[in-house]
Amino acid sequence: MKKGKKLYEGKAKIVYAGPDKGTAIQHFKDHATAFNNLKKSTIEGKGVLNNRISEHILKNLEQIGIKTHLIKRINMREQLIRLVEIIPIEFIIRNIATGSLTKRLGIKDGTVLEKPLLEFCY
Repeated sequence: MKKGKKLYEGKAKIVYAGPDKGTAIQHFKDHATAFNNLKKSTIEGKGVLNNRISEHILKNLEQIGIKTHLIKRINMREQLIRLVEIIPIEFIIRNIATGSLTKRLGIKDGTVLEKPLLEFCY
């Protein structure tokens, strides 16, 4: 599937114009960051896993009647998606205290949390 021009690049994804009006191709990267982007690394296969996890969650949402931007998974790293108005909310699941969480709560970096912590940011 042919990609158009790059529309956006963030820490985890690159979004390109899609083949049809109102579509885009979302590419999942292997980049990993910590400490508000001060620490950068590459985790081989991270983008592949994130693509599959994203597809799984979005398909499950569709099955219960919640519309999503996913049209289909193109390959191991990319999805064909609809261009939509973004709701600016982020979900962060942590099993280990790191990054901004350690500063906010005064927890030592690397502390294993007793239970997974789910944060909502907007």
